Amino acid sequence: MTATEAAATRVLHPPVGYRLAASVHALTFSPYDPCARVAAGTFWWATRTPDGPATLALRPADGALLAEGYGPGAEHVLARADAIAGLRDDLTGFAELAEAHPVVARLAREHRGLRMPATGQVFPRLLRAIFEQKVTGKEAYRAYAATVRHFREPAPGPFQPLLLPPTPAAVAATPYWVFHPFGVEQRRADTLRRAAALADRLERCVDTAEATRRLTAIPGIGPWTAAEVVRIAYGDPDAVSVGDYHIPNTVAWALAGEPRGDDARLLELLKPFRGHRGRVCLLLAAAGIQAPKYGPRAPIRSFARY
Repeated sequence: MTATEAAATRVLHPPVGYRLAASVHALTFSPYDPCARVAAGTFWWATRTPDGPATLALRPADGALLAEGYGPGAEHVLARADAIAGLRDDLTGFAELAEAHPVVARLAREHRGLRMPATGQVFPRLLRAIFEQKVTGKEAYRAYAATVRHFREPAPGPFQPLLLPPTPAAVAATPYWVFHPFGVEQRRADTLRRAAALADRLERCVDTAEATRRLTAIPGIGPWTAAEVVRIAYGDPDAVSVGDYHIPNTVAWALAGEPRGDDARLLELLKPFRGHRGRVCLLLAAAGIQAPKYGPRAPIRSFARY
């Protein structure tokens, strides 16, 4: 089998109004994510499976969604293609909860084609989340992309710019100072290495609750990081990123007209939507709602010389 030959295909049937790019947006770090991106209407996602490396391609086709798998792990990703596309996302009861606030009700209608993906994989999202801890988005992406390219391994399939995420074993064996030129200080580098050493146990978690317990038991990983991971790995619609720099302000502004909020206010305002609190935050982000900004931007730092 050649590198460009699809191992198998699967036809998926999304609901009317389904929006592929919006639904898989959470799986990409930027338009230039080395492991996942949307190009010419097709979503490309590189990953590792128990059967080996794989690339999944998802593209609309005559009202359906065509899934193509490449590489040794093709069958594995095809079996989960509907979940990765967000088609296993359960919206039961959300329409009724959304009516608790006119903004949420409006966004639920306007973004009804948005679904939450569930990759079934913890470590790839954990890698990114650790880099995102307490830094700007640009710093986080720079560190993430540089790390993936440091361990450079081309993904199978025809989309040649795509790279596989690094293996946990390779990350765990890398000295912390290797990450310094990528803009990562020792604290986050050590957290990443600890998490990588425990990746096998993390991948065996059966649900959000178990994964959250195991994640937060690792020094350097708190509720924010755990929520970022389980929302993607398990498609948890209730996962709220407590401790986020922006989300409390966004929710306070959107739901109460208050320009600033803290975690307590965040949870108070989201209480009527329990079971779908993370979904509400996702809808606010999809709509581009932001609280007023005050003060200077956070500076971009570098650890390359230290």
